[in-house]
Amino acid sequence: MRFEHLVEINDPQNIQLDTLTPEQLWQGLVLRSAEPELFVIGLDRAEIVERGDDWVERKLHFGKATIRDRVVFEPRRVVRYETAPTDEHAGGTLTMAIETPGPGALLLRFVYETTMPAVDDSGDDRFAEIVKSAYHEADLDTVRKIRELAALGRLG
Repeated sequence: MRFEHLVEINDPQNIQLDTLTPEQLWQGLVLRSAEPELFVIGLDRAEIVERGDDWVERKLHFGKATIRDRVVFEPRRVVRYETAPTDEHAGGTLTMAIETPGPGALLLRFVYETTMPAVDDSGDDRFAEIVKSAYHEADLDTVRKIRELAALGRLG
């Protein structure tokens, strides 16, 4: 299943949105990978098990389930989460890409690619649609948390 959507961060035409700088957004995305407990509901504990120049490998503990992933960074542009499929998780990738389509505009593109089928054996897509809706809500929560952390001065 593939699912993609945009979240508007800044819109020069919408003065009701609190403006974030691209750097604040980037720092928020990096913080989400380093301290996922702040962002991911149901996550009990996370540990970074290995680190490179532009990536980290983590173990995420959700109750008895443990998921291992790799987070890859393209500085100030993209954060990509790569998860292998397990009994507890469908596996796949989540890419968060910062986009600046025009002066003052700032967007965050979320792209999910999973091993989960978009339809079941009967052709029913309801489960996939529920998952997409949950992804969308989690992404909006991520942006809300980044805005909150920026307002508190944690993101520069």
